[in-house]
Order: sequence, then C-alpha cells, then structure tokens
Amino acid sequence: MSEFDYGMEAGLFSSKTLAKRPRSYQNSIEFRRFAQAAEAIRYAVEDMPPGLLASCSLEVAEATYTGAAIRGLYESAEFPLPRRPNSSKK
Repeated sequence: MSEFDYGMEAGLFSSKTLAKRPRSYQNSIEFRRFAQAAEAIRYAVEDMPPGLLASCSLEVAEATYTGAAIRGLYESAEFPLPRRPNSSKK
C-alpha cells in the first residue's frame, strides 16, 4: 500500500438497513467526521458492528477506501493507535 497519512482529517460513511415494519426496509447512511484518519479507521473496525465494515467508505483528502482497504489500513504496521485485543479478527 502506498504512503497513507493517518493524521489527516477524514470522513466515514456507513450504510445500514433499518427495519421500520415487517417487509419494509429503509436504507440509512450515517456520516461521521474525524480529526484523524486513524481515529476513523479504528472506529470502523473496533466500534461498528462487524458486518457493517463492508459497507463503509472512508474519505481522506481526494482518496476513498472501502471495507477491505479500511481493514488493511488498520492492520498495517504503520497504524499509529493502540488496537484492542482481538479487533483484527472481526
């Protein structure tokens, strides 16, 4: 993976399906802004339900990263924040 600046500001988009009524679903997109990309990455991997990572999109500067790429940034040796035990196994 090329040089990635974990200190840059980032936006994290995630989508989830909410059941309003039986047989009725509505897609919901959630957006969160983070002062550092590393914080957004850690939030996506450690705090969101495991199944939602695949639907996440991380925007840093002009680049966009999705599920597997976000996980790769988290698992990189250059990731600057402490990781929770067992987080990389989700």
